[in-house]
Amino acid sequence: MKKLELHWRILIGMVLGLLFGFGMTFPDGGREIVQDWINPFGIIFVKLLKLIAIPLILASLIKGISDLKDISKFRRIGLRTIIIYVCTTVVAISIGLILVNILQPGEGISDETITKLTETYASDTGVVSKIEEASKQRERPLGFLEDMVPDNAIGAMSDNALMLQVIFFTIFLGISMLLIGEERARPLKQFFDALNYVVLKMVDLIMLTAPFAVFALLANVVASSGDPDLLYALLKYAGVVVLGLALMVFFYTLVVAFYTKKNAFWFLKEISPAQLLAFSTSSSAATLPVTMERVEEHIGVDKEVSSFVLPVGATINMDGTSLYQGVAAVFIAQALAFDLSLGDQLTIVGTALMASIGSAAVPGAGMVMLVIVLESIGFPSDKLAIGLALIFAVDRPLDMCRTIINVTGDATVSMVVAKSVGKLGKPRVEDWDDHYEKVK
Repeated sequence: MKKLELHWRILIGMVLGLLFGFGMTFPDGGREIVQDWINPFGIIFVKLLKLIAIPLILASLIKGISDLKDISKFRRIGLRTIIIYVCTTVVAISIGLILVNILQPGEGISDETITKLTETYASDTGVVSKIEEASKQRERPLGFLEDMVPDNAIGAMSDNALMLQVIFFTIFLGISMLLIGEERARPLKQFFDALNYVVLKMVDLIMLTAPFAVFALLANVVASSGDPDLLYALLKYAGVVVLGLALMVFFYTLVVAFYTKKNAFWFLKEISPAQLLAFSTSSSAATLPVTMERVEEHIGVDKEVSSFVLPVGATINMDGTSLYQGVAAVFIAQALAFDLSLGDQLTIVGTALMASIGSAAVPGAGMVMLVIVLESIGFPSDKLAIGLALIFAVDRPLDMCRTIINVTGDATVSMVVAKSVGKLGKPRVEDWDDHYEKVK
């Protein structure tokens, strides 16, 4: 009997997790049971993915740069990557703004609903912390450049939130290896080559538990969800965001089909395990090891390209999050009767683009970026908490959806860059047990 493919096993785990989590909302103590006895397995899975994220970036990026043997190739790949990421982010924000202006989801929110949402969420610690974090970032306009350079490489590698610093150090190290010559760099290159293969094998082993992990993660999300009545009141806003995200997926498939000449449905099928994990974890950083494995082995992007494009994308490419910010900012303005001019909406595009570059690839980062966007258009500071309260109830499920777009965008751009430099080849799939017979 043929083994069920990974994406189907993950989908089954997700559906069962949703049903189980919903069922556990009815019995007394059901939510606590899920939190205490089910959710820890999902947390362990996410920790395992985060555990190998930094070693994978380090090994893969150094291997990719050292394999180039020519700094000009790296410069060409890097420049194209940044330009394409900026273009896709602008497309995402524009789609969001067009939809929210046409459909106007904020016009139908009653004063009673606004009051109820404000009373429920405005003083929530999550809302307050996002406003405080955004104010810190606003005080340092070039903070993302300053934060990009570590003063302690080992310290940067100890914190997944400092991924941009790790990328900076790794690129610096890889270029320096090129400059000392192939002969002198060979021992270090062999070490990182071996480390890269080992970490990718760790990804294969961790993915064996993925169906069970997404069951645990989604069961906890459903069981711990907020007031359903308030969620229903925000369905129109959530629907606009989801529609925009769906249009972004359509945009990606068009790019894949017309530029790389690959079948769009094949692309979505091969990247689907990474998409499903992105949905379950709400973190493109945690999903990065799986994204790299799928793009390299199952799609055929050369490591020279994927080792740079994907880690950088996980840090600066936030298409789904940027689209959400455009919709959320205009929705909040509509609901609270704050008029936006064309100039304000262009400001949203520019600010959301800049904010996405320095945003952390972790759950909840989009809310911090949203505060920065709202303040850039002169939104009253005394109404910020009310504005965030309007969308806080549905932020978690939308965060899960927009992370799918972030990951899909990373994969799409890696294919485009690879195609442009002649590095898009045939898939070369490796299973976890390829060498098991030799060592068992």
